[in-house]
Amino acid sequence: MPNEISRRTLIELGLAGASVAVAGAAIAKPGPSAEPQDRPALPDNDKIGFAVVGLGKLALGQIIPGLKTAKSAKLVAVVSGDPVKAKRIAAENGLPADAIYNYTDYDRMAKDPRIQVVYIVLPNAMHAEYTIRALKAGKHVLCEKPMATSVADGEAMIAAAKAADRKLMIAYRCHYEPLNLVAMRRLRSGSLGKPRIVTTDMGRQSTLSDPSDAWRLDMKMSGGGALADMGVYGINAARYLLNEEPIEVRAWAKTDRTDPRFRTVEDVVSWQFRFPSGTIANGTTSFSCAGTMAYQVFCENGRLVADPGCFYGGNKLSLIGVPAAQGAPKITEIDQFEREMDWMADVVRGKVPLVTPGEEGLQDVRLMTAILESVAKGGATVKTGWAYKRAHDPAAVVDLPHPA
Repeated sequence: MPNEISRRTLIELGLAGASVAVAGAAIAKPGPSAEPQDRPALPDNDKIGFAVVGLGKLALGQIIPGLKTAKSAKLVAVVSGDPVKAKRIAAENGLPADAIYNYTDYDRMAKDPRIQVVYIVLPNAMHAEYTIRALKAGKHVLCEKPMATSVADGEAMIAAAKAADRKLMIAYRCHYEPLNLVAMRRLRSGSLGKPRIVTTDMGRQSTLSDPSDAWRLDMKMSGGGALADMGVYGINAARYLLNEEPIEVRAWAKTDRTDPRFRTVEDVVSWQFRFPSGTIANGTTSFSCAGTMAYQVFCENGRLVADPGCFYGGNKLSLIGVPAAQGAPKITEIDQFEREMDWMADVVRGKVPLVTPGEEGLQDVRLMTAILESVAKGGATVKTGWAYKRAHDPAAVVDLPHPA
């Protein structure tokens, strides 16, 4: 466990994560469907209380603003190693002094009835410790992705949630976001024919001069550099687009070790998943390329393209080689973070299913581990048929919210 000084330094570096999404419009679900239901805002005292752990870029730029407009969730506490920043953020959000926590008195939240959900927004290597401590304090947890830097840590987080009888949700924003839901539903409908090839390309430029990138370029803290930060979106996208799990992977990497950014992590990583249906998914990620978060699905009768498909906004979905009568999907922007936190709040209330539980996060950690194993073996095939099956298909159970 890091000492308080190093912990504080790491946490307050900030998360510049390239978490994802776009926004919504309706398209018929496969099979029986109903109009999406608007979720009216609840009286403030009926909303689920969230404590945000870590006040870096993602928390300040996306999560806390999302809680201000959420229909079912609200900010009730902050956790930070920087008392000046914590006091300022608390004041800006109308929180009392006793709603400010640090990493020494973190476990005090067990006696705080205002907090129902703890949102972990810390460097990847710290997810397990603070998730488990929150669960032991009797709180539900929403944890950023990747959920952990090792399979063992992911398994420990899941076990802690079961022991505490609390919900553990991993922050896979695309599972709740309209563009990606529309893409999933189009593929499930069969209108494009069977998927044959999936490509996912997720990357960006990184720099050691940005403190929020520094820990991502440290293998111990990030668990995989670009693979853990950006590649996880491509890994997860291939799985939710096809609604099946890969049975084997081959992977390769190209890294310039003279570049100070890549002393402990790989830079360009490319992998190939083989799925039981016969579909092949090719994925790439890099921390030394222009920003991209795009995917394509080549089907028997047409091609689905999301480029970009996983940014915070400005994403585009198009269909190529299909009859004009099918029309181009119309996607309207929403606040993706608000949507995700509202879903978590409704999970706590028992209104909606837990679509992205710890097991979903663990599957991606296992796959990232397998990719790096294959890289280390020069592209050798690594079997990945662990019999995981998601409990709920997002395309079937997540509604398409009406835009505000």
